[in-house]
Amino acid sequence: MTDWSDDTVTAALDRATTMEKGNFFEEFTEGETIEHDPGLRLSEHGNELWMSQTLNHDPAYWRSDAARAVGFDEPPVHPDYLLASVMGPSVEDLSEKGGYFLGRDDVIVHDAEVPTGTELRVESTVEAKRESSSRPDYGIVTWETTGYDAATGDPLLSYNRTNMIPRREPMATDGGESGSGARTDGGTASAESDDLPAELIAPDGGYFEDFRAALDRAADRDAAVAYRHERGRTMDDVMVATLPLATLNTAKQHHNDHYMADSPSGEIVAYGDVTRSVALGHARSDERTYREVAYGDERFHDFVTVGDTVYGFTRVVDANDADDPAAGEVTFEHYAINQDDEPVYSGTRTALVQKRD
Repeated sequence: MTDWSDDTVTAALDRATTMEKGNFFEEFTEGETIEHDPGLRLSEHGNELWMSQTLNHDPAYWRSDAARAVGFDEPPVHPDYLLASVMGPSVEDLSEKGGYFLGRDDVIVHDAEVPTGTELRVESTVEAKRESSSRPDYGIVTWETTGYDAATGDPLLSYNRTNMIPRREPMATDGGESGSGARTDGGTASAESDDLPAELIAPDGGYFEDFRAALDRAADRDAAVAYRHERGRTMDDVMVATLPLATLNTAKQHHNDHYMADSPSGEIVAYGDVTRSVALGHARSDERTYREVAYGDERFHDFVTVGDTVYGFTRVVDANDADDPAAGEVTFEHYAINQDDEPVYSGTRTALVQKRD
C-alpha cells in the first residue's frame, strides 16, 4: 500500500464521508423504545469524583456511621451521580446530533439506596415529537428515560426530557411562533417572574422545623422564604469535560472546542447536570438532608463555560410531615446563579429533611 503524504490526506478530507453520530429528528418515532448500548458500573471512584467536584459533601454518602444514622446500610450512590449516569448513556442515541436542551421533568429516584458496584441498563421511550415553526432546521422530541439495575431489572431513576433535535431536511415554514431563546445545552430563557415580595426570610437552621417555622412566619405577611448560599464553584476543565465523559456523555458541546468555536457560546459548555449538581450541593450544605425524593420543572437558562462561577439561590415552597418520624418533606425551588447574578439553571426538588428531635 502506498503511503499517503500529508497533502494527500488533506485532499482526502474534503472528499471523505463523515461517519456521523446521533439521530436526526425524522429518525424518532412516537412510542418506540430505545435500548442504549452503553451502561455504567456505578463505581465508588466515579461517585466520589462527582460528589467531591460538585461540593456534595453530605457525610451519609461518604461514611458508614453517618449512612447508618439516616437508615442506610452503607454509603449509597449519590442521586446526582446516578442521574448523570442514567442520562449520559442516552446521549449518543438521543441528542448527540446537537440541539437545544429545553428541560427535564418528573425526575424520580425509585431507589434511594443504590450501592456502588451496581451496573446500569438504560432505555428511553419516545413520548412525543412535534415540529418547530420558529426553527425550521429543528424538531422537538420528548423522551422518558429510565435507568435499571441490570442484574435485577429494578428501576432506579427515571425522568422526562425535551430537546430540539436537528432535522435531516429543514421544514418549509413562513415563521409563526416567536423565538424560544433556547441555548445550546442550555434550555429556554426564563420567563419574567412576578414582583418580589416585600421581605425575604431565611430559615434559622437546616432542620425540617426551621423550614416550617420560616414558612409560617412568611404566611401572614408579604414575604417569601428565600436565601442565597455562600459557596461558589468555578468551572474548570475537570468540571466541564471530565465529569460528563466519566458518565459516558459524548455530546461534543462539552469537549470539542473546535466544533464549538462557531457555536453561539464560542467554546465548550458545561454539562447541565454538573451545573445543576453544584447548585444543589450548595443548597444541601445548608440543610439536614435525609433522603432525596423527586425533582421537576428543570430548566437551563444560559451557557456555563470554563471560568464561570456557579452560586446557589433557594426558595422554600412547602414543608409537610412525612410517614418517616425522623424527617419531614420539604419542597424547594433551586437556582444556579453565575458570577453576574444571572440564573443559569432552575428546578424544583422535594427532599426529606431531618427533624431536630
